[in-house]
Amino acid sequence: MSVANLCHRLQSQVSARTAAGFAEVLRRLGAPLQVAVAGRIKSGKSTLVNALIGRRVAPTDIGECTRLVTRFQYGTVDRVEIVFTDGRKQVLPFAADGMIPAELGVDIEQVSHIEAYLTNAVLQGMTVIDTPGLGSLDAASVSRTEQLLGAAKHAKDDEGSDELDDTSRNAVAGAEAVLYVVTQGVRADDQQALAAFTAATASREAGPVNAIAVLNKADTIAPESVEGADGDIWKAATILSEKQASTLKPRVADVLPVIGLIAESAESGGFTSADAEALRQLADLDDDVLQTMLISADIFTSWECDVPSGTRLRLLEKLDLFGVSHAVEAIRKEPEITAGALRRSLLDASGLEAVRQRLSIVFAARADGIKAAAALASVTALAHASGDPGERQRVHDAIEVLLAKPEAHQLRLLEALTLVASGAVDMPEDLSEEVLRVGSNADIGAQLGKPGAPRPELAAHALERAGWWRSFASFGATPAQSRVAHVVHRAYFLMWQQVREA
Repeated sequence: MSVANLCHRLQSQVSARTAAGFAEVLRRLGAPLQVAVAGRIKSGKSTLVNALIGRRVAPTDIGECTRLVTRFQYGTVDRVEIVFTDGRKQVLPFAADGMIPAELGVDIEQVSHIEAYLTNAVLQGMTVIDTPGLGSLDAASVSRTEQLLGAAKHAKDDEGSDELDDTSRNAVAGAEAVLYVVTQGVRADDQQALAAFTAATASREAGPVNAIAVLNKADTIAPESVEGADGDIWKAATILSEKQASTLKPRVADVLPVIGLIAESAESGGFTSADAEALRQLADLDDDVLQTMLISADIFTSWECDVPSGTRLRLLEKLDLFGVSHAVEAIRKEPEITAGALRRSLLDASGLEAVRQRLSIVFAARADGIKAAAALASVTALAHASGDPGERQRVHDAIEVLLAKPEAHQLRLLEALTLVASGAVDMPEDLSEEVLRVGSNADIGAQLGKPGAPRPELAAHALERAGWWRSFASFGATPAQSRVAHVVHRAYFLMWQQVREA
């Protein structure tokens, strides 16, 4: 990779401190993409982490572990490592229930973060970072989260130069991308947390390149409170997600509704054949009785019926009322449905598959580009923190040479997208939206704003837009806009070539 070659070449030309930072950048380039699951406290982050991994390993109840950053990564042996602030490590086994132990048996104030290694196929392509919540009232938890995500801003020395904090510089548990979890109301601290998110060791803010959001607990939305929902919970969640997307963009590529609790139960083995049998018993109840029971959790668990109260409580903890109602409806439609098919129906109802597909499109398909862009930001920050003007200039010149090469087009496109999304380059609204569309999608049809269109139409449109952006770069743009326009022109031209050769 070009960025890796740049780091190797520069290591002998910079200070030992900067060279050590470059070595960490090289390690990160060779590792899976690191995705932080972030959001306000009690937004259901850990539940979503378990669903994504497909195993219930992250504690969801308030406890020691939920106050710490936990990195879930692939390993050949399942184990937990406590990493202390002084660099020491202590290995723990997973608890009997397969989760990280609720109590660590150490002074939590001396803990930096937790590393959890799992023999899990999902983690071979993506490291998932669970965070305590940036809206937590626990100041120590917030501070640890911000530092380990690289969100701690650069400290200023007396002479006014930037100096990266040790945790951020070493990128011990940094992230190149973020999955941000919101609930019904997007609040000011959600915006602040996204604004503060930075990747690797440099101030690379969240944007459509490296961030998507999910509206979790979609089943708790009152459909009557959302205009146009027609009494449908999922339709209400979709409408609300679209509204939140307009609020959070361009910080995120998209906002998708999801029901993390149902996703976790269906995907991590929490839903059992015994649960399916209990749901069959509920499906046999008189419809009026069942509809009354489903009014509230209290009525559902306290109503007198043949299904034991404890069993109903277990179903509620795994599926909540929406999941129970969905499962009963599926059983009534297909009385012979198997437990496995019922589990798949619940998984479909959770919205998790759409989230995974978006993760694949936004993150997985361009993981190398995201990591390379984050690596360049890290290299720049490390050189800037060195305090040596000569070193800073050498790194700057090397990056400029790299970005001038044709194979660096994806990096230039991600850089252009970041500049426009952050407002660093001011563009007319319609052109900003076009840049965001071209840079935020991996599918050519989506990039061109013509999903599903035939190849001749895509090719013609790509060529037309390539010509327009070249003209804009030469005759109508400011110098900053021109730089972006040349990159967009090149993107359209490459799309035209690709469509023609397909």
